[in-house]
Amino acid sequence: MTATAPPAAARREHATLLLVDYSSLLYRAFHTIPPSVPMHAVHGFLGMLARLVTDRPPHALAVAVDNDWRPAFRVEALPCYKAHRVAAPDAEPDAVAPQEALGRQLLGAFGVAVIGAAGFEAEDVIATLAARASEPVEIVSGDRDLFALVRDPDVVVLYPLSGTSRLLRVDEAEIERRYGIPGRAYLDFAILRGDPSDGLPGVAGIGEKTAARLLAEHGSLARVLEASDLPPAVARRLHAARAYLAAARRVVPPVADVPLPAVALDVPARPADPETLGRLAREHRLEGAVMRLARALGTAI
Repeated sequence: MTATAPPAAARREHATLLLVDYSSLLYRAFHTIPPSVPMHAVHGFLGMLARLVTDRPPHALAVAVDNDWRPAFRVEALPCYKAHRVAAPDAEPDAVAPQEALGRQLLGAFGVAVIGAAGFEAEDVIATLAARASEPVEIVSGDRDLFALVRDPDVVVLYPLSGTSRLLRVDEAEIERRYGIPGRAYLDFAILRGDPSDGLPGVAGIGEKTAARLLAEHGSLARVLEASDLPPAVARRLHAARAYLAAARRVVPPVADVPLPAVALDVPARPADPETLGRLAREHRLEGAVMRLARALGTAI
């Protein structure tokens, strides 16, 4: 395999840190790329990452991984958190798991920073890296939980609409337009409304419209709970949900101070392990996908 690296200036058009939610894009690829394609989830992920780096050449790059998709601290606070995703003892093995491991190996061989932390989810890794960043941050994820990190002008979420060829740019104005709430109130909105995909029930009797109205009127969940002029029915529902609200305020926010290993976030100019990269590409018939990402990174292999 050979690829020619373009000049560095051509690869560093935007002084941004690009943070990629690995599981989000990998599972999206698993469900959209035909299974007839060898290692189709990895194939699709590498293609999406290549498209991202080509369209939005970053100054720095990291792929965040779930080292624990259901952390103990969240389950202890709210036992229903992702409980519906726990596989039954007789369930078939997760078909994505072998591909997830292979994708990590390939990214490591490329020299792309793959970052996780024991006891934390990828969203916590992303929140921590974004909080530490000295440059603008673009987060790529199909997980709406990460909308809670949006901070104009420093942090935006790029939400995939069609792979990574069509991305919705989610800034504070988009949150306000889409949900009718203040641009930095998505976290409070998610707590009030709940999220069935994460096993979060929300406040009983307060759906999306009521949650949006309360936040539009009061600005934040804290101010809603302090308000003395709420409709009696709403006040009763919030009071009945006080235990849930206390727990959800510990569970829902991405953790922004995760102890992360020291890892360089440079876009690799050459593979960290070219022999392993070539071997894995050949063994799993991923030469084309590996070459596309190499060209996008400007990595000579």
